[in-house]
Amino acid sequence: MRNILKYFIYHTYKPLLVQYLSVTRSYTYGAIKLSIPPQVFHPAFFFSSKLLLKYIGKQLLHDRTFLELGAGSGLISFFAATKGASVTATDINPVAIEYLEKNRKKNGIAIRVIHSDLFNHIPAEPFDIIAINPPYYKKQPKIYADYAWCCGENGEYFEKLFEGLAGYMNSESTVLLTLCDGCDLEMIYDMARQQHFRLLCVQTTKNFLERNFILKIEQL
Repeated sequence: MRNILKYFIYHTYKPLLVQYLSVTRSYTYGAIKLSIPPQVFHPAFFFSSKLLLKYIGKQLLHDRTFLELGAGSGLISFFAATKGASVTATDINPVAIEYLEKNRKKNGIAIRVIHSDLFNHIPAEPFDIIAINPPYYKKQPKIYADYAWCCGENGEYFEKLFEGLAGYMNSESTVLLTLCDGCDLEMIYDMARQQHFRLLCVQTTKNFLERNFILKIEQL
């Protein structure tokens, strides 16, 4: 039955969604109003964004330093900022950066926006909370929009993530990562161990398509 649903969604829902997201769309979450271009991951239509946002909403954010790697639309970053966090939002996609700036000004929300491939251009400083909704399909990205989905044929994204992460953590940092049962979990866990991290599942949510996880990354 699950495979039938996947087939139906892939051949019916996905083409409609692709067409809908082919132009810039407006999206509202509470008091946050976003313009989201087609080159940027839209948080309304994917389970991982909602799952991570809901979990972060339960954290103490006031007066905490907060980093969102690969912020995309910036919804999570803007939300954290409205709860009193000092937020840094990054992305490799220049279109995402352009709209993060536009949406920052439109909403009057103070966040720091940095154009960066993971940690390349982020000043070396520890953050209290790091949120990561990563690309996890093993394919080489060809255009900037692909970086929201593709982690490289051999998981190069995760290799680079775990190599650089320690420099942005302190002993009390909370680092949260979303994954699903459709990605190469064994590879990701192995890469984490090689860089002296462990991944602890703190929440699991199952829908009719997949099982999603929130993992906490801790140093060994």
